Amino acid sequence: MLDATPAPAPLTETTVGVWRRLLSHRSVVVGGALFALVLIAALFADWLAPFDPVDTDPVNALLPPSGDHWMGTDQLGRDVFSRVIHGARPSLIMGLVPMLISSIIGTTAGMIIGYYGRWADLLMTRFVDLALAFPPILLALTVVAVLGPGLWSVSLALGLSGIPFYIRMARGQVIQAKEAPFVQTAVAIGASDRRVLFRHIIYRVFPPILVMMTIHVAGAILAGAALSFLGLGIPPPTAEWGTMIQDGRQFLALSWWTAFFPGVALAITVFATNLFGDGLRDVIDPRSKGQPIR
Repeated sequence: MLDATPAPAPLTETTVGVWRRLLSHRSVVVGGALFALVLIAALFADWLAPFDPVDTDPVNALLPPSGDHWMGTDQLGRDVFSRVIHGARPSLIMGLVPMLISSIIGTTAGMIIGYYGRWADLLMTRFVDLALAFPPILLALTVVAVLGPGLWSVSLALGLSGIPFYIRMARGQVIQAKEAPFVQTAVAIGASDRRVLFRHIIYRVFPPILVMMTIHVAGAILAGAALSFLGLGIPPPTAEWGTMIQDGRQFLALSWWTAFFPGVALAITVFATNLFGDGLRDVIDPRSKGQPIR
């Protein structure tokens, strides 16, 4: 049988056109290139790092940057450059895993409650308002305190703290999309709720959610480093930028490189992700251009 449900309204831009705008946008290109370098460092750290990041050498402790140690050594004689390279891996995990947890759970829940409304919408709205009243880092601290420090407990904590933001975004987009003519037509001719949500409405929800996902990665990386700096993140001797900054803080006066280089790596990663997210919003977010891209 032929499908009787109407197709979504035509795209205002073709996929090829969107890709061209992405590749011609300076923020997208620069941010994407910087983030790609960090991703390469994380994936190939074992081959790129000249030394083992956890091997200690007290005789060569706190050596300044040189030809043998490009970023010097820390208080235990470990090569800072090797530790910065290996530190990209847990930092990206703490950025990407929470983003996936928050976006999948939050977007699905937001779409459902935004579409059906009624008492579920009222209860979830009150829950989201209550959750947003507390800083996300405070909720993450609570979860980590219960589960204990570690890479996956930090990732879970940051993922749970981001769910309310996705719920609010998805709910608002669904409420607006329900009034679109093609959605009303699909409902009138008897299309199932699942079909309406995941074939028609999702075209309105996905672009702003995608932008939020990129921005969320930067925030999660920074929050994960903050938890490690406070001693609630990844325990030593694992190389992680927040822990490295905390360990090198006491040597800043004489051995600035121990905290400077991991701090620069963290700043570049967060900057690259935010830059890419800003450019992505300019290209595909409907609100930034005043025209719908479904």
